[in-house]
Amino acid sequence: MYDAVFFDLDGTLIDTESIAMLTGKAAFAAHGHAVDDAFMHALVGKDEPTSARLIRAALPHADLEAVNRHWRAGFAAGVDAGLALKPGAEELLAQAGRPLALVTSTGRVGAHRKLAIAGIAEAFSHVVTLDDVRAPKPAPDPYLLAAELFGFDPARCLVFEDSETGAEAAHRAGCVVVQVPDVVPSEGRWAHHLAPDLLTGARMAGLLRA
Repeated sequence: MYDAVFFDLDGTLIDTESIAMLTGKAAFAAHGHAVDDAFMHALVGKDEPTSARLIRAALPHADLEAVNRHWRAGFAAGVDAGLALKPGAEELLAQAGRPLALVTSTGRVGAHRKLAIAGIAEAFSHVVTLDDVRAPKPAPDPYLLAAELFGFDPARCLVFEDSETGAEAAHRAGCVVVQVPDVVPSEGRWAHHLAPDLLTGARMAGLLRA
């Protein structure tokens, strides 16, 4: 049914979104801008340049450089303390039975660092990062590139995503999309299968036996 399986990283395979939420809110507060969960949720799944544009639009007087320095330091400390895999991630990576690729909006250095800390780097034949594409998610480019690297038709590639941004990218690429929402709820507009966890999603999509 599928030639390959592609995974998003943050919020899909590893629990980094909760770290980003906590350290981001703390960074904004430290520089005089109290932001709420809805503000932070709007940044989930976005690459850094897109997030910066959203922040500047909402907080034009914020010292974004100072906020980002504070946020990066806090986030790095959280990541260094260890990254927990999302429920079912280890089992799914082991049982997928297909070539695997990682497709993330994180830059190359950060993506490989997270993979190493989480201990799952060896699972993937290819890693597609923000640095590898001209147009990031929600454009289809990252997933089209992943399919191209394998030489597979995107329609025969299964994608696991947590965010609307990522699910839209995979859907627009023509892949089959399983969405497992993380910190932001979803109605699954861009998903073929909306699931509460990775293993349930894999069964819904027919990758694993029910």
